[in-house]
Amino acid sequence: MPVSNQIELRHLHYFLAVAEELHFRKAADKLFISQPGLSRQIKQLEELLGITLFERHNRDVKLTKAGAYLHAEISRNLSRLDGIFEHAKLLQDGKQGRLNFGYVGSAMQELIPKLLLAFEEEHPNVIFSLKEMDNQSQIDSLIAHDIDIGFVRLERVPRGLYFKQILKEPFCLVLPKDHPLDSSNFKSLTQLKNESFILFDPKYSTSYYEKVMQIFDDSGFSPIVSHNTIHADSIYSLIKNKFGVSIVPKSLQVGHDPGVKFIELSKIPQRTVLSMVWDPSNMNPSLEHFIKLIK
Repeated sequence: MPVSNQIELRHLHYFLAVAEELHFRKAADKLFISQPGLSRQIKQLEELLGITLFERHNRDVKLTKAGAYLHAEISRNLSRLDGIFEHAKLLQDGKQGRLNFGYVGSAMQELIPKLLLAFEEEHPNVIFSLKEMDNQSQIDSLIAHDIDIGFVRLERVPRGLYFKQILKEPFCLVLPKDHPLDSSNFKSLTQLKNESFILFDPKYSTSYYEKVMQIFDDSGFSPIVSHNTIHADSIYSLIKNKFGVSIVPKSLQVGHDPGVKFIELSKIPQRTVLSMVWDPSNMNPSLEHFIKLIK
């Protein structure tokens, strides 16, 4: 009989708990079983596999190389199994499936609602889950299959993920409503070199931040950056209260705070790109349908 037929799902959950805690008592408490019982289950799993999963030295517990490999692979594949079970339950309930989206804030202004409406016309029984996340959190969640699709502002993604550019747009200056500059008298960014700038935090997207810095480099000055944030609403609130000015993607004009105004920087070469990212190994059937819509 193959080893896989002798291993039960509980063995894998017990192994993952110890691998994550690296402490048998803490793992046992997490699983609501006794520590000796957990130790026996792990020993049984090691005997069935013929593999040493943990190095034990007194109270110190470490994964072996084989154990670390199995931890990564089992975590990923159990996540996929959970997704399969969830999809089967949705089918029983009369639904076609579920799609979990991650997105940067600017994608929700206009793009994602349009895409969801178009998709819903053809697939009315697919449930959507939407979560605003920074770029790196989306990448991590895609790899872990916690989300199915991400909308990011990145120039590149890790090997194994696919991404497709879906929007390329100019930047805009954001100023207080009563600022003396407007589209009629704005000539260049140097007119604002003594102003404080409120920018998206570099952690939001390093590549996006570098592109904004290129705009200043081309204008011949380094900006006075008074605040960094990851939320457009925070930027607008600070600008409205005269804490500074900003540069944002054009799409963030939609639904903006009435206390600010925009000047489109159409004459500069820099453009910001919004891309859709997904993991081709994700077996969610609804994902394939959504990708076809984008293509």
